[in-house]
Amino acid sequence: MAHDAIVAEELTYWYGELVAVDHISFHVAEGEILGFLGPNGAGKTTTVKMLTGLLKPKAGKAMLLGMDVASNVEKVQGDIGVCFEDTNLYEQISAVGNLKLFARLFGIRPFDANALLKRVGLAGREKDRVETYSKGLKQRLMVARSMVNRPRVLFLDEPTTGLDPTSAEAIRNIILEECERGATVFLTTHDMVEADKLSDRVAFMNEGKIVALDTPHNLKQQYGKRALKAKIATRNGELEDREITLDTPETPQAIRELFAQEKVVTVHSEEASLEDIFIRLTGRGLYA
Repeated sequence: MAHDAIVAEELTYWYGELVAVDHISFHVAEGEILGFLGPNGAGKTTTVKMLTGLLKPKAGKAMLLGMDVASNVEKVQGDIGVCFEDTNLYEQISAVGNLKLFARLFGIRPFDANALLKRVGLAGREKDRVETYSKGLKQRLMVARSMVNRPRVLFLDEPTTGLDPTSAEAIRNIILEECERGATVFLTTHDMVEADKLSDRVAFMNEGKIVALDTPHNLKQQYGKRALKAKIATRNGELEDREITLDTPETPQAIRELFAQEKVVTVHSEEASLEDIFIRLTGRGLYA
């Protein structure tokens, strides 16, 4: 039975009169991927900073791997990996140099930097100065750096930002591999499709509060609307859209009438996206 790797109890933080995180509670099991979703200013970054020991909660408690983060900052930080969206690399040295430096800070010897760089698609660029890297290459290096110490908990903030589709998929596969070896992943992202693909559960954060937390499937079942989408050919040869809401008593008859009375060209089912559900719950989009 998996134990909880992350526990937040009434976690609270404010900046002056602004309450950034308002008494939130949740847990993340060992080996679980939690997608932490919300627009800018929702309190996501402040939450991550409290969970990683960069900020001390004003109230409540953050627990990682059974330890109170505020009281055991150094020990906790030795067991976690962090990849923030804003890169903070040593740009005057190589990718290998960056990773070896962090390996020394963690006291890891021996350390194979080249193998880790190959995992994130930086083979052939290992000895290049980081200042010559594109934004996407720097993001790959940030992901690699977060895994130097084989962390038990990974905090990833928009890890695929700036990457081409192939590179982004490679990073997603690495996240899944880390989860398979037992690491817990705390993923903040604006990409609802990515969150849906990767996350065991997702939390919706808005104005400092968690407004929903469940599996993507359960959230879609509870708040979403499934529909049948069809294109029909009219008598004058034009195409028109038709939509039938599923899971209602009227659904079977409506579908029968559609096919009996119309010339159906294409038909497919569609379910609500996580972004649709977020907007329904909060009245705002992720980029609002």
